[in-house]
Amino acid sequence: MKRRLNIWLVSAGLALLMAAAMLVCSTMGVVRFDRTELLQSPIFWNLRLPRVVLSVLVGAALSVCGATYQSVFRNPLTDPYVLGISSGASLGAAIAIVLGLQSYLWGVGAMALMTALLTILLIFKVASTGNRMHTTTLLLTGVCLTFLITAAISLLMALHQDKMESIIFWTMGSFASASWMDVTIVLPVTLLGIGVVLYYSKDLNLLLTGSETAQSLGVEVEKVRRRLLLFTTLMVAFSVSACGVIGFVGLVVPHCIRLVCGSDNRRIIPYSIFVGGIFLLLCDTVARTLIPPNELPVGSITSLLGAPMFIYLLYKSKRRI
Repeated sequence: MKRRLNIWLVSAGLALLMAAAMLVCSTMGVVRFDRTELLQSPIFWNLRLPRVVLSVLVGAALSVCGATYQSVFRNPLTDPYVLGISSGASLGAAIAIVLGLQSYLWGVGAMALMTALLTILLIFKVASTGNRMHTTTLLLTGVCLTFLITAAISLLMALHQDKMESIIFWTMGSFASASWMDVTIVLPVTLLGIGVVLYYSKDLNLLLTGSETAQSLGVEVEKVRRRLLLFTTLMVAFSVSACGVIGFVGLVVPHCIRLVCGSDNRRIIPYSIFVGGIFLLLCDTVARTLIPPNELPVGSITSLLGAPMFIYLLYKSKRRI
């Protein structure tokens, strides 16, 4: 009971911090408002606010997905970007752009979901032997798939140069075109996915002990694993369809929380929701305010922070890998 109360209190504090960060960040930019103008400005309601809300949603989704993958695969080095799932979703988005499907409500998201699911299925097929997942093979498969998908996207851009600018948007990640339509598409998928992961957070703890041990403790391992991967891949796909590929959020945030709070996913998952949202919100704010009136791709900011962390994790884990 005391543990649950602590989790609720910390989560409430993080939620308040996130709300404050959203309010402050929504006032920052090329056009500045005072308090009396803020709520009356179309720029605030139509441009700033949907961008802030979307960045928080995507940050929460990617962080929760990263924490889930790290438990399912029993590897702190995995996240949607490293495994190539984000790149797989971006390939589907690029194909949808070439085919002109972005004018349909679910056009880009459905194609991104399809290729993301194919990517995770391929990773499972290559890296699994029975119920065992080999860490080295898993990481190498993700790296190889990322290179392969990057080559395919480059080929699409070469063959369809009139679509190049739109495709580049997906490969670099940006919230520049965020709208309330994007929010309405990403929000239900993110809430559903996070709800499923929270429901299975105790089972995620048992999966960390190994498939056989978890099975002996009453966890339907394959059923739980398939459901978690399905809903997390859904979140990744629709996040990518809204803002492109944003790397290392799912790696950095859960690992930092794990260092502070331990390995209990009943803490890591809810904390990742808010810390991930705050992290990506701040990165996007830096991306759009660092060199005004120009914008940096938010994916470059997260990668600058995430890549050194990834190298550090590799160094720490090299004896096990």
